[in-house]
Amino acid sequence: MNAIFKSKGYIRWLMIILFATGVILNYVDRNALGIMAQEIINDLQITPKEYSYITGAFQLAYTIFQPIVGWFVDVIGLRVGFAIMVIIWSLMCMLHAGAGAWIHLAILRFVMGGAESVVAPANAKVISSWFPKKERAIANGWSMVGFSLGAMIAPPLIYFIHQFGGWQLAFLIPGSIGIIWAGIWLYFFSEPAKSRFVTDAERKYILSDQDIGDAQQDKNVWHAIKQVVTQKKFYGIAIPAFLAEPAWAAVNFWVPFYLLSERGMQLKEMAMFVWIPFLAADFGGLSSGYFSRMLDKYFGLSRINAACITYLGAAFFMLSMVFASLAESPYLAIALIAIGAWGHQMLSAMLTIQVIENFDGKEVSTVNGLRGSSAWIASFLFTIIVGQFVEKIGFKPFFITMGFLDIIGAIIMCALLFQRKPKGS
Repeated sequence: MNAIFKSKGYIRWLMIILFATGVILNYVDRNALGIMAQEIINDLQITPKEYSYITGAFQLAYTIFQPIVGWFVDVIGLRVGFAIMVIIWSLMCMLHAGAGAWIHLAILRFVMGGAESVVAPANAKVISSWFPKKERAIANGWSMVGFSLGAMIAPPLIYFIHQFGGWQLAFLIPGSIGIIWAGIWLYFFSEPAKSRFVTDAERKYILSDQDIGDAQQDKNVWHAIKQVVTQKKFYGIAIPAFLAEPAWAAVNFWVPFYLLSERGMQLKEMAMFVWIPFLAADFGGLSSGYFSRMLDKYFGLSRINAACITYLGAAFFMLSMVFASLAESPYLAIALIAIGAWGHQMLSAMLTIQVIENFDGKEVSTVNGLRGSSAWIASFLFTIIVGQFVEKIGFKPFFITMGFLDIIGAIIMCALLFQRKPKGS
């Protein structure tokens, strides 16, 4: 396969496939706990309160460490930095099999969450280093398939593994595969300027449309973070990310519960349909890049402005969440939620593009990590608020709110990032 890609000058797309498989493994590893939760809770005598501490440990670490591991990747380099994080999260996944109490799992989940938070920062780095500017939106759309595809295939895959050796095996095998994958990553991946696989023609094509400078990321993580958060344009990315994430948290954590409790579905019936929003999210990520490229190519918009307009259009997709709460049919509700998932992945893809286009390549992992932290803070707060009030007021107010948050975020993005000068001036 490598020879075919190399002969055609498509090694950069092979790198996207390689990275996306790593993201899929990331989501399989992190979702194994939730899929095996009931059996683990019974086996280890874990209370619901203790289980909330376990899941909270992962969310807390994922929120805190995104900018830190992003900075780490910027400083040490994507090839080695990402491999280290993959090895750490894979080892933590394997060690789940030996846990004997909830505190063991909480510690493992915290370390695992910190390491797994590297995927979003690394995604921006892969795109910015391996693709010319004119291809980045499309490449990012394809790379994001790994994020939703991993969440979609995790339940059947973990359940299948579980049948051969209990819940312990459901952690040992995915973790072991992650270690192997890290070795493959180290063998194949490097910067395009140093890659032994890329042809001279493709290397020239990639590097001719990039801003290559000698500047390096600040070796002090706090100075690097301060340099980002003091720039107004960062908030044109961070605030929309904060407002967008509750919808994705709902799809991941609350939609199954919503279909069972408020829509009256049976478990088997729910399982037959709950994957549909994730499939729609895949198409959302893919379509975002092509739509943004069309605005750039045919309407003369700059890449930043094309991303703003694409974000605004996707924000209106999110109004489907309002109609989902009002629909009488649970199947219509699922279809409308799927439209929202499509829109969310379009939004998320454009946030990454805005990071790449507005910040230097030396700091994109740090910036995307900070963007991710902003999003996960919102996800954490949303989960807490829903948990406190959903039994009293139901899901409808939350769905209605989610439908309008991204329109507000789009307005903020356009106000802070939209370029008033014509393209090329």
